[in-house]
Amino acid sequence: MGTHNSIDERFEFSGKVKTWSLIAIVIGILGIVYGFLIDKSEAGIQRTFSSLLLMSYYFACVTMAGVFFCAYQYMAQAGWSASILRVPHALAKVLPIAGLILIVVATAGLLTNHEIVEGGKTETAPYLYAHWAAHGLTTPGSENYDPIIAGKSGFLNIPTFFVFMVVVLGLYSWFGSLLVKYSNNEDELGGMFNYNKSFKMSAIFLVIFGFTFPIFAFDAVMSLDAHWFSTMFGWYNLAAMHVSGLAVIALIVIVLRKQGYMQWVREDHLHNLGQLIFGFSIFWTYVWFSQFFLIWYANMPEETIYFYKRWEPEYKFWFWINLVLNFLSPLLLLMSRDAKRLTSRLAFTCVVILIGHWLDYYLMIMPGTVGEHRALGVQEITITIGFVGLFVFLTFRALAGFKSLIPKKHPFIEESLHHHI
Repeated sequence: MGTHNSIDERFEFSGKVKTWSLIAIVIGILGIVYGFLIDKSEAGIQRTFSSLLLMSYYFACVTMAGVFFCAYQYMAQAGWSASILRVPHALAKVLPIAGLILIVVATAGLLTNHEIVEGGKTETAPYLYAHWAAHGLTTPGSENYDPIIAGKSGFLNIPTFFVFMVVVLGLYSWFGSLLVKYSNNEDELGGMFNYNKSFKMSAIFLVIFGFTFPIFAFDAVMSLDAHWFSTMFGWYNLAAMHVSGLAVIALIVIVLRKQGYMQWVREDHLHNLGQLIFGFSIFWTYVWFSQFFLIWYANMPEETIYFYKRWEPEYKFWFWINLVLNFLSPLLLLMSRDAKRLTSRLAFTCVVILIGHWLDYYLMIMPGTVGEHRALGVQEITITIGFVGLFVFLTFRALAGFKSLIPKKHPFIEESLHHHI
């Protein structure tokens, strides 16, 4: 593809990227079919539900990171990022679909029951969120009664779970659609009116997001281990969500430049993205270590059980690899100024980080849902491939829907086009 220099250029979604994304989606569908209809064992179905939750949660987090990125760029009145905003805008356009998929997966896993044998007795429990949604856990006098879960039942109950998830994902999607709408209107009308509206909505969104995202993480992931709790878990997830989203944004920009688009993006813009990725990888590590160290030092059984599970033989290796991928890799690969300006190195680091945070979510979800789990199976691999294909297809299709790949009447667009550091 030839070089595009006009700020009126549109992205055309076609060719090998589109074909391979569709192939990946088919592989994912076959993996789901295999997990539910071919491998009919309880363990196989459990792994399928757990893998679907992992990828739908990851998918939703990466897309909401696009809204988050746009919002704090508007609030900071940042000029450098104006020329790349179409990429996070595309993520914002995909968020409603990602949120809907997460709700469907959580609903199916929560309302589909199976029998498990625990402590010599047979119990009926859902495939997901069984630690708090199983029958009789909050009913006094029941043989399954659990006073700890009963004490948390004001929050951990099915109606609250669904209402909160639907409202939060709906709000995030709505704010994302507003920012996209205002940007499109700005291209048509010019002036400061729509930019000022974007600024105002971003301020409101960031307040709501800051208060609700940690609770969203409690709801969707931490409640899988309902006896355990950590006040740092929400911020730990926020750091993972943000750095994963930054890696995706940088990777998409690099891919588009390689295809001949967005030639106004220079190494200075990539440097800024590299700085954010490096900085928030360090922040992720800070929260990871703080959560781990405080629980290890306190040595309280109700807290250490979370890490005890993740130190079992099948998880311990991955537990430490998680730290290598998400801390040591960006630290060593992006520490210098020149490293952040090397396109190939930044792209490689982004891929490592995305794999690393897949493993991060894997370690959050699998030990709390899957019983005996010895290795990566067909479900984990194929469903991951399928969601990657779905993400690429929807995001690139969203990009193709914009009239231009740059918000050409953004008030800071000239600053971005002449950005130099």
